[in-house]
Amino acid sequence: MSPAEVRRQAEHAFPLALARRGERVRIAAIRAGKGLERRLYDIGLPVGSEIEIVLREGAGRMVVGCGNTRVALGSGMAQKIMVVLPAAAGGCVGSARAAE
Repeated sequence: MSPAEVRRQAEHAFPLALARRGERVRIAAIRAGKGLERRLYDIGLPVGSEIEIVLREGAGRMVVGCGNTRVALGSGMAQKIMVVLPAAAGGCVGSARAAE
């Protein structure tokens, strides 16, 4: 992704906590330290992944899915994950560990 595309996406990004159940979004950025970014990467949700909101409860707690992976996120974490609506059909980023 070019630097211009990254900047454009960042302008339209919103916190994952605001996404609705059933909505598909793409992770555009993580507004937190490298620890959270690394944890999401390790569980298969790196920046660039397209995810679906499987379940949403209360003030931002949710379960998101990417392929066969389901991950429960607390409201604090969901507020730090910035997402955009995908322009085209995409999918999960392949196993990042396999590419290392």
